[in-house]
Amino acid sequence: MSLLHWAILAPFIMAIFIPFLYKYFRQIHTGWFVLAVPVVLFIYFVQFIAGNSRGETVINSVQWIPSLGIDFTVYVDGLGLLFALLISGIGSLVVLYSIYYLSNKTEALNNFYVYLLLFMGAMLGVVLSDNLIVLYVFWEFTSLSSFLLIAYWYQREKSRYGALKSMLITVFGGFSMFAGFILLFIITGTFSIREIIGQADIIATDVLFIPALLLVLLGAFTKSAQFPFHIWLPDAMEAPTPVSAYLHSATMVKAGIYLVARLSPVFAGAMEWFWLIAGFGIVTLFWGSFTAVKQTDLKAILAFSTISQLGLIMCLLGLGSAALHYDFLDDNIYIAATLAAIFHLINHATFKGSLFMVVGIVDHETGTRDIRKLGGLMSFMPITFTLAIIGTFSMAGLPPFNGFLSKEMFFTGVIRAAQMDIFNMETWGMLFPVLAWIASIFTFIYSMMIVFKTFTGKYQPEKLDKKPHEAPIGMLIPPIVLASLVVIFGFFPNLLSYSLIEPAMASILPNLLEPGEKFYVNIYMWHGINTELLMTIGVIAIGSLLFLTLRKWSGFYNIFPKKLALNHFYDQGLVSMERGSNKLTNAYMTGSIRNYLVYIFAFFIIILGGALFTLNAFVINTNDLAPIGIYEAILSLVMVIGTVTILFAKSRLTAIISLGAVGYTLALFFVIFRAPDLALTQLVIETVSVALFLLCFYHLPKLKKEISAVRFRLTNAVISLGVGTLVTLIAISAHSTRLFESISNYFVEASYAEAGGKNMVNVILVDFRGFDTMLEVLVLGIAALGIFAMIKLRLAGRNEG
Repeated sequence: MSLLHWAILAPFIMAIFIPFLYKYFRQIHTGWFVLAVPVVLFIYFVQFIAGNSRGETVINSVQWIPSLGIDFTVYVDGLGLLFALLISGIGSLVVLYSIYYLSNKTEALNNFYVYLLLFMGAMLGVVLSDNLIVLYVFWEFTSLSSFLLIAYWYQREKSRYGALKSMLITVFGGFSMFAGFILLFIITGTFSIREIIGQADIIATDVLFIPALLLVLLGAFTKSAQFPFHIWLPDAMEAPTPVSAYLHSATMVKAGIYLVARLSPVFAGAMEWFWLIAGFGIVTLFWGSFTAVKQTDLKAILAFSTISQLGLIMCLLGLGSAALHYDFLDDNIYIAATLAAIFHLINHATFKGSLFMVVGIVDHETGTRDIRKLGGLMSFMPITFTLAIIGTFSMAGLPPFNGFLSKEMFFTGVIRAAQMDIFNMETWGMLFPVLAWIASIFTFIYSMMIVFKTFTGKYQPEKLDKKPHEAPIGMLIPPIVLASLVVIFGFFPNLLSYSLIEPAMASILPNLLEPGEKFYVNIYMWHGINTELLMTIGVIAIGSLLFLTLRKWSGFYNIFPKKLALNHFYDQGLVSMERGSNKLTNAYMTGSIRNYLVYIFAFFIIILGGALFTLNAFVINTNDLAPIGIYEAILSLVMVIGTVTILFAKSRLTAIISLGAVGYTLALFFVIFRAPDLALTQLVIETVSVALFLLCFYHLPKLKKEISAVRFRLTNAVISLGVGTLVTLIAISAHSTRLFESISNYFVEASYAEAGGKNMVNVILVDFRGFDTMLEVLVLGIAALGIFAMIKLRLAGRNEG
């Protein structure tokens, strides 16, 4: 495997050692051991920037399941490198922050860092995988690890609730995305993203194009919290603040954006792709910013802010997809949306990551995040206040910070989108700049709420759990680094132009470039007096007025009935599903073994028998049958007599002996058919089972009278005859049908030559079907451990009693 593969696997490998480091080095915070992983990974990925800016792509592959076209192929292009740097870079700062945020004495740090490393490795796998199936495996791993991180404080009901909600919604989207990947494979015959992009023209004309597009977008929308799937993100804020700063500002929620960007070369240009992404994005932008203003918890405000900002980036990617319909060399303004999306993706990671850390500091040092209890902290926490100013002003789109630049580019994108003459934009295009402008006003309001309601105003010590003071330097360094990047990228945005932004754009819109060409990227602060600047002035003016008069109009939010809230529908849906499943389960779980067998056998007869008759799969061919000898006939008669005896036996002992006679007779069949190993196995099993039966029945209470005659039941008769007849017909048909050449000759020839064994059956079990045998042993081992655990628990309970 290459270094790229090891880079992805490194967090998983480190996760194995965390419990031991936590156990044997308790005096050292476990985070210090973990910190080396993202730092080394970040340094490693930085080395790719120079080659990536020249258009070079690094590809390495390891075969996994080549027969199914599934290989562990990883490659670093502009888009993958950008996300890898965010994952490892922000990850380094988050781990450093967590060292000072989480106590080594009171927290189960072994669990926390194992979950965090699993998530980090899964995210790297998502953004660097070329194979769709491998990407999907890592994708679901992010859902699982984020579930564990959100539920880290599992003693809290809200943590468990938020974790379950996030997993249900994102896993649902993941399954939908997986179905879309299967459709892409059906169309193209490959799981390779690079090869699928090469067949984009073929995919666009296929009847499965729209279903594949819709299913893939379901996965992207659920993961990136797009309306109406956004409801999981605010509840996920019950996770520790380092988790929120990592998962919900820079990594997990960006996975859906990555998927849209990665598959844009496949679907971009289609009207459905344009409207779904741009439409849901602009609605999510508006709804997230509108809802954030009514929140009173700082993390809740940032949660809805994240939803809003994700909608902004998603909208830009949708608008940018229309660039395929224009010649960008003549008018490169149509790629402005994609440029803005990439730039804001970076900016959002910097200012939102720092703001989450600032909120964590406030919570850590005061004991609350409720803005109704906060105020006047500026004099106690001047550094934190400065960081909050930088982060919130950038998020509000104010100069001279990087958020102002990407927000202006966003305004440019939506204004130009309204001027498009495709996709019915002549009619509906004006909605984009209008909604964008209104959403920006609410963004300004909640940004001001975060900083001024927390750090200015009246100090209320009686409402605080702790006396506020500045955070330790270790907790301040990560947000200081991010806030510094906010300022640096604001004054020197072109540091990223051709190192990260342009290569990422080339990955999203490769069809617009000729070999050797590059997109023109030049980001600067002053564009003169234009529409975008006037929109910003309007945002500041109206936003300031609404912020100052917030108490007078905030009651407007109470008009909306809670019964119409999406969270209400989610909760009621879960309750209804639980009640319905309980009713259904109680209807068929009667406690009667007979009823369960009736369900199983009836299903077997109806489904399997119906399918075989419908497909005309029953074939009876007696040409290859050997003559029935006298021994076979006698043994068959003995088995029939033994079976009937079981049915009409009036004592337990008779029934057990008859059952054993059937088993021993079957062993004689194996002897006649020259299968001594099977005969020996059957004899051993039959002996043990008969002995166990006798032992069990010995300990049962004595019956006052022998078993009465079995009553005739029509249902039993029909099902037993049906199962017996169906199995017999299947066996005869299987013997009579030869769809493929028999593989027995292969095993005869290869058993000794390739596996070194003369006993063909043993060789098949141990070598040719080694994985099957290993898993069977594993299942038996798990069952044995489960039984042992139950016995131990029962004994422990008795001892305690």
